[in-house]
Amino acid sequence: MRRSFAPWSDPHAVPLIRVENVTKRFGEAIAVDHLSLDIFEGEFFCLLGPSGCGKTTLMRMIAGFEEPSEGRIALAGKSLAGVPPYRRPVNMMFQSYALFPHMSVEKNIAFGLKQDGLPKGEIAARVGEMLRLVQLEKLARRYPAQLSGGQRQRVALARALAKRPKVLLLDEPLGALDKKLREETQFELMDIQHELGMTFIVVTHDQEEAMTMADRIAVMDHGRIVQVATPGEIYEQPKTRFIAEFVGDVNILEGHVLGQEQGLWRVRSSAAAEPLTIDDPDEVLHQDQAVAIAVRPEKMAIQRDRPEAGSQNVLGGEVWDIGYLGDWTVYRVKLDSGAIIRVTRANRSRYVENPIDWDERVYVTFAPDAAVILAE
Repeated sequence: MRRSFAPWSDPHAVPLIRVENVTKRFGEAIAVDHLSLDIFEGEFFCLLGPSGCGKTTLMRMIAGFEEPSEGRIALAGKSLAGVPPYRRPVNMMFQSYALFPHMSVEKNIAFGLKQDGLPKGEIAARVGEMLRLVQLEKLARRYPAQLSGGQRQRVALARALAKRPKVLLLDEPLGALDKKLREETQFELMDIQHELGMTFIVVTHDQEEAMTMADRIAVMDHGRIVQVATPGEIYEQPKTRFIAEFVGDVNILEGHVLGQEQGLWRVRSSAAAEPLTIDDPDEVLHQDQAVAIAVRPEKMAIQRDRPEAGSQNVLGGEVWDIGYLGDWTVYRVKLDSGAIIRVTRANRSRYVENPIDWDERVYVTFAPDAAVILAE
């Protein structure tokens, strides 16, 4: 389903939310800087970036809690300028969950529906539907203090969904959960969003969370969007060094372009005795241009034996540190140049005879198409 869902690639598709050249200032500080963005109906969209990059401010402007200093935000073709939050067809789930401690689970979920004046029968049906959706039927009469963190998160989600908004905004929704529960809840959110067919916009600084849940990710930095793409494109084809370093682990090798041979770039780098060979046809480079080569740790291979003469992309060094993570082993290798890189290897068997150890001389290699050249 996710592979086939790509309305952004259709030039005739009309976005549900359009952010046009929006700027938000707080005094002299610029939180969002001339930002434009399209989000489509039914999309699970993620705003990803470090603290202070403007992602939450952008979400609050969509919700109506902040007004743009410049620019325009439209939903379903209608400008949201001057429309108060309670008049917008959006709902927001806050990081703190903001549950009413004196109300039971079912009353928390029903609160917004009562405020809207819905009939009692419809409220009861809607609350029952939400309880089933988040699997809390047996806890309907408990109070927030009697719930676990994960259960409180589900109550907040059910309350936000009960009013059936066109768009659900989630601000760091899983930040208070432990790692295992957070991973389980990511898939639950994906299932709920798919079942409802609703548009979800989530703000997070957790790269793994964004990569798992989102149809597309907008990576933000200093109030601007640096790249909008699918998780696979963000990870495998980062546009800038900032994105490559922010999303996942990466090794950066500095170098200068020597030229191109048979469609492959040749790059001189202090990390290797011989020029590196990189298959990155999308880049337009010139001779002697300074570049950074990004290679993910899992795309590198490590071995004791020196590779055969003529092998491509060979880096020599010594094992500096080893980290055993269960499914992966991480090797920190100090290259002959003095730089330290990370190489990961999957632990496919329970026992490895004569494993690579600390202080051993090793050789690290990677394929030409495993690397990305970053000119920025």
